[in-house]
Amino acid sequence: MTYTVAALLGVALSVVADLFVLRTRLVTRAVFWATYPIVIVFQLLSNGILTGRGIVLYNPRDILGLRIAHAPVEDLLFGFGMVLLTLSLWIFWGRRGIDREPPAGQGSRLLAKIRKSGS
Repeated sequence: MTYTVAALLGVALSVVADLFVLRTRLVTRAVFWATYPIVIVFQLLSNGILTGRGIVLYNPRDILGLRIAHAPVEDLLFGFGMVLLTLSLWIFWGRRGIDREPPAGQGSRLLAKIRKSGS
């Protein structure tokens, strides 16, 4: 399987998961598309550094050959799939009450114990 096929498959699977499996529908929200360019900027920056310095190399037969900031264009597709699936799962699990303990803003468990014992 080429990197191009893997990247396209990753995008397709993450969109299907978002719309039909997890039903978070992030790709239908304006806020997702308004903030996604922030992710792209940092993705291009890190990809440019890693591929430009030769830290990460790609087999020319496995990519289309189009590059942005030294990285293959497939990296943008792959990154999109990862970000979308991660955010979709975060929202999905949050809706089901799978949260960290203690809730955000209330400090660490150690701090909670110190407060409780000091009261």
